[in-house]
Amino acid sequence: MALCWHTLRNEERDKKRMETDAARQTEQTCFLLMFRSEAGERLARIVIESLRAFGGPLRDCPVWAFLLDPARASRALPGLEGVQCFPLVAELSCPPYPFAEKVAACALAEEMAGPEIRSLVWLSLDCLIVNPPLLFDLGPGYDVAFRPVHHQNVGSPAHEPPDGFWRGVYRALGIDDMPHTVESFVDGQTLRLYFNTHCFAFNPAVGLGRAWWAHLKALVADQVFQAGPCRDELHQIFLHQAILSTLVPKLLAWERVRLLPPE
Repeated sequence: MALCWHTLRNEERDKKRMETDAARQTEQTCFLLMFRSEAGERLARIVIESLRAFGGPLRDCPVWAFLLDPARASRALPGLEGVQCFPLVAELSCPPYPFAEKVAACALAEEMAGPEIRSLVWLSLDCLIVNPPLLFDLGPGYDVAFRPVHHQNVGSPAHEPPDGFWRGVYRALGIDDMPHTVESFVDGQTLRLYFNTHCFAFNPAVGLGRAWWAHLKALVADQVFQAGPCRDELHQIFLHQAILSTLVPKLLAWERVRLLPPE
């Protein structure tokens, strides 16, 4: 009888601890989405519903949706609990450029986040939550969580000197070279730090989002850089990833960086 009572007490204690941990994660983690059209809003709803269904302890976290055209997107999200929509149009002060809106949204979310939020989690509309995304909850031990890129693409091979594109990014951000490497997931290339940005988490207290936005605007306005190593479409598309990948070790100690596993 004593053993059964002891077991019940332990189960009750464990349940309370799990409920407390879940409440903490819900308060400290916020998911970010962005869309432009009604079609994009429908995709956003699917992403949110996947989080609510399969997010485990993070299922009830707030979601901030940034609208690039609020007049055309307002039908699919009403009625979803914990979702707030914010216009982004007024926040853009950069010429049209690939993925500039994503960077602006992250900077704006960082400004909006109160001190209680430790993890801002960006989800692109082609992402779905199928298991509890617990590693996006940074907790006290980490300040960012990223996956390495899938392919080398414009990445800088670690065994070669940085090309003009990466030298330009490094020079703009004030570093000589990258001290860390990653292995691209699909083609297995060892590259200077180069992160995927479909889904990632960052601590708003670090200032990564605002620094990302400031440096993107500066390099977009750099006519020599844009007419030279960043003149082609491919480098323009991935400039935002190159800047972010370079900012992470500039702003953070490496032990504060969580490299996410493939799953």
